[in-house]
Amino acid sequence: MTAARAQRPATPGLVPTLNNTGFMSEHIDACSQAFVDFAANCSGEVLDMGCAYGVATLQALAKGARVMACDIEPRHLDIVQDKAGECRNRLRTQQAALPNSDFAAGSFDAILCSRVVHFLRGPDIETSVRKFHDWLRPGGKLFLITDTPYSGYWKAHAPIYEEKKRAGDPWPGLIGDTSVYLPGASTRSAGLLNPCDPDILSRVCRESGFTVDDAFFVGRRSTAADPPRPSGADHAAVIAHKE
Repeated sequence: MTAARAQRPATPGLVPTLNNTGFMSEHIDACSQAFVDFAANCSGEVLDMGCAYGVATLQALAKGARVMACDIEPRHLDIVQDKAGECRNRLRTQQAALPNSDFAAGSFDAILCSRVVHFLRGPDIETSVRKFHDWLRPGGKLFLITDTPYSGYWKAHAPIYEEKKRAGDPWPGLIGDTSVYLPGASTRSAGLLNPCDPDILSRVCRESGFTVDDAFFVGRRSTAADPPRPSGADHAAVIAHKE
């Protein structure tokens, strides 16, 4: 058993990552659930890029999928390995970070990348999505999720986002220094953030050769202590396939 353990939720349903770059939702969202359901019927391996503590990886394994789980933090991968239990023979793990990771062309039947690429600048997001297209087999699907500027700390950035988007800025969400919006007691490390919406994710996917199947906002699941947000636009999601 590894000594690494997931941190306690700071906000109901959100667990801080061990490297304090962000949070993993304890609840699987609609896009990640679609990945799990699709992965259950794949004959080849699927990729969970930025798996954190493995909420989607573990559910996909439970449904019989073969999963390559990747994360920038090796302690997260140790936790996923421990939790995989009897499914460990269908799990591979690898430390990896975008946009510099590489896999052979046609390696995967599906890719989930949840709440990862919003930590990158626009050109690096574009590079990453082109790589996802290359890594997928024909007929494979990409499930891509990012933060939006309409929830949490980033809501204060929403008017700037919308103004830049109207002006034609391809990456209106770019926040060069998130400390501007973070409270002093936040456990999250300050840095760059690039929240998106479904329109922007769809554009990048199409430019990378994907056919977009669906694009939508995802609201974070509510609890008694954390009522739902009126906008329901906490995250942006795109499901796309490779012809």
